Amino acid sequence: MLTRDVISSEDLAEIRRTALGDADPLGVAADLAEAVDEGRLANPEDAGYALSLATEIAEVRSRLGAALQYADRAVAAYPEEDAPGAGFARALRARVLFRLGRDDEALAAITPLRPLLTEEPDAAVYISAALDAGRQTATAEEWLSAAVDTMLEARGESAEEVGPAEAPGVLFFLLQQRHRVRRDLNLPHDRQDDLADRLEARLTRETPHDHAESDLVFFPKPEFDRLPAGLAEVYGADWDEHRARLEKALVHRAEEGAAGLGVLRATVDGLTSNGDPTDAGVRGRYANQLADLPNTHVAWPPERNAACWCGSGLKYKKDCLPRSRA
Repeated sequence: MLTRDVISSEDLAEIRRTALGDADPLGVAADLAEAVDEGRLANPEDAGYALSLATEIAEVRSRLGAALQYADRAVAAYPEEDAPGAGFARALRARVLFRLGRDDEALAAITPLRPLLTEEPDAAVYISAALDAGRQTATAEEWLSAAVDTMLEARGESAEEVGPAEAPGVLFFLLQQRHRVRRDLNLPHDRQDDLADRLEARLTRETPHDHAESDLVFFPKPEFDRLPAGLAEVYGADWDEHRARLEKALVHRAEEGAAGLGVLRATVDGLTSNGDPTDAGVRGRYANQLADLPNTHVAWPPERNAACWCGSGLKYKKDCLPRSRA
């Protein structure tokens, strides 16, 4: 639980990353709400974020009644509906309502957020997540498709073209979420799906490649030791560096608000079967294949005292958790 007298924005980011591994995560959520009540936030404008974090913790622990109370407070903490973070808080509340079976209320709460799909890059992610929770996948596909059409029309582009790779922004997130939703619905590949694939491929080619395109691909130690030469800059010089890179990438995504995080368990044979592994496009295609295969996703983060996600046999708090701070 929290022991800080004053909680900074940096503290909240750290809490977001570690709370689920705490011995008493629900206590952390309660303490966050208490810190808001007692004025112990260094920046009072963080109140909505702190309460949204409490909501997520309670929701993950299936304490949906408490999650809804925190979510109500999080929404109320934003002075304006269009304030940064307000959309996420409102979508989070809708997600909890869906999980409580209060579908009509949830739809009424999420529908006003639909315009954000063409305004905020991550809106496609959190709105889709709320609709997914209510098994409203068809609605998500309808909204995302309409938003993509609106953006393509505004940019003067068709689904036969790929927009500027240097600034994909909202369009890229919309296309990616739409692509995922359509896969879930088993819908046939269409021109917008093709555009999603081409834009992702172009971004992969034109983005400087340190380990960005494969930052969630994980090689267990026996596989890592078999990796071909020339991949140290991509996957790490040794297994410790490989795991540290993954842990830091996961922390970064968590701090940006991503949910359902994990790594993709890879094999050398699977990687090399796609072609030359020193080719960034080959590595990117393999990562996409892993994401679509069953039994490759290793959830993150584990609880602090649980076995580490890397398979070392050590507790998470003794192994990969400290690597994010190295």
